[in-house]
Amino acid sequence: MKVRILKKNREYDGFFKIDKTVLQHEKFNGEMSEEMTRLDFNRGNTVAVLLYDEEKDSVILIKQFRYSAYVNHGPGWILEIVAGIIDEGRDAVSVARSELMEEAGYEVDDLEFISRFYVSPGGTSERIDLYLGLAHQQIGSGGGKPSEGEDIQVLEMPFQKAMKMVETGEICDAKTIIALQWLQLRKL
Repeated sequence: MKVRILKKNREYDGFFKIDKTVLQHEKFNGEMSEEMTRLDFNRGNTVAVLLYDEEKDSVILIKQFRYSAYVNHGPGWILEIVAGIIDEGRDAVSVARSELMEEAGYEVDDLEFISRFYVSPGGTSERIDLYLGLAHQQIGSGGGKPSEGEDIQVLEMPFQKAMKMVETGEICDAKTIIALQWLQLRKL
């Protein structure tokens, strides 16, 4: 498939970036499409880790305020797995390890790759690398970086309770749902 970029402009260049592009793409019949304008919300790629304690059959989640969920009639305070943006020059695993300590206070021996997926490919280029980390012992307090406006609560709960919370909508974060459902399938 061919794509022709005819014009590209950075509309916003802050913590996140928004690019406006005029393009054409090859259609399934081999012809080129009409010119179209698309926006890309670029927040960088992310890594996320489901912390799981095999002995207790429990998961460690974090809870923090998410304005974008709040403003869209959501709860605002979202239960989710540990995650962070992969800074330029760093790899997913090193970011995962630092976010585990920063947000939840955990170190893990190994990270098992689960999946790589796009969050919402119709509007953002963000891609998440998802891992499983076996939690053994919390060695720090976690809680995030107050200097970055983070106020994170660390919660451990039985795996089955977390799955019930997915069913009731109390857990409504996509990466967390994907990770928990992956673990449920693996346990079967």
